[in-house]
Amino acid sequence: MALHGILHDAEVAAALDACKDAGTFDHDKFFKTSGLAGKPLDDLKKAFDIIDQDRSGFIEEGELKLFLQNFRHGARTLNDAETKAFLKAGDTDGDGKIGVDEFTTLVQA
Repeated sequence: MALHGILHDAEVAAALDACKDAGTFDHDKFFKTSGLAGKPLDDLKKAFDIIDQDRSGFIEEGELKLFLQNFRHGARTLNDAETKAFLKAGDTDGDGKIGVDEFTTLVQA
């Protein structure tokens, strides 16, 4: 697990199980169930760096599609509707991507 050491395996497993079927991903619920929502800012920034796979400083739509795979190898990809809803929720400045401040705000909401 890419986020091992930041999150507890049992919480991650519960969060992934709750959204295992297409169309069931809810970022707020996932952040709370996985334990990410309660983590300090430094851990959220580490999580951001892992999710930002191309190291661009932003999480783009393609990286959001693969979001769950950062928590467990082989996890499903988000479908287009889930990805677009996730991006819309996090992209507060409307630039089509999620920056680190937007991500930490979204997780802590």
